[in-house]
Amino acid sequence: MSSRIPLIVCLVAGLIMFLQYFSAHPVARAMFNQVNDWWQIIFAFTLFVGVAAFMNNSMRAIRRGKERPFKTVSLLALISMPLLAIIGGTKIGSPFLWTFDNLQAPMQATVFSLLAFFVASASFRGFRARNLQATILLVAALIVLLGRMPIMAYLSDTIPELTYWIQDYPSMAARRAILIGIGLGSMTTALRVILGLERTYLRGQ
Repeated sequence: MSSRIPLIVCLVAGLIMFLQYFSAHPVARAMFNQVNDWWQIIFAFTLFVGVAAFMNNSMRAIRRGKERPFKTVSLLALISMPLLAIIGGTKIGSPFLWTFDNLQAPMQATVFSLLAFFVASASFRGFRARNLQATILLVAALIVLLGRMPIMAYLSDTIPELTYWIQDYPSMAARRAILIGIGLGSMTTALRVILGLERTYLRGQ
């Protein structure tokens, strides 16, 4: 009985959200807008849950002496940013905006810049001409890299045109196939949740 009520609520909510796409009735539109408002409220509460979990894990790590300096700085930043926004506001010249522009934004840029090295390492491992498929991938990657160089437009017109052809046809076809697969997988998972076949959100019941 304890798991039946959440299953019924999930089934009713899933059917309502599914059927409203096939109806232009004002009641269906109003219901959809109301559900969107609820979704934003739920999302706001999940942020509080995430912050509480982060603080709990950080405090536990600090007590154990594991990565204590990093966890301490993270907690201080988590507490100070909302306080700066409440005390000084978020307008131009405020301490909050100064901290965001001079501390948080450079750190984010640094983290994202590190991704280039991981991409280069993965490309080096993946673009080895071990078989025909890997050779085709390697040749296509080299053509695209050369074609995207600005100087190549002055040296040759063939490689830039070939680059755009690869991006518009083979690459786009592969991306669309992946998106179709993602859509089918999402639809299958949604149907399993709506019909009660997927119950992991019920703590494994």
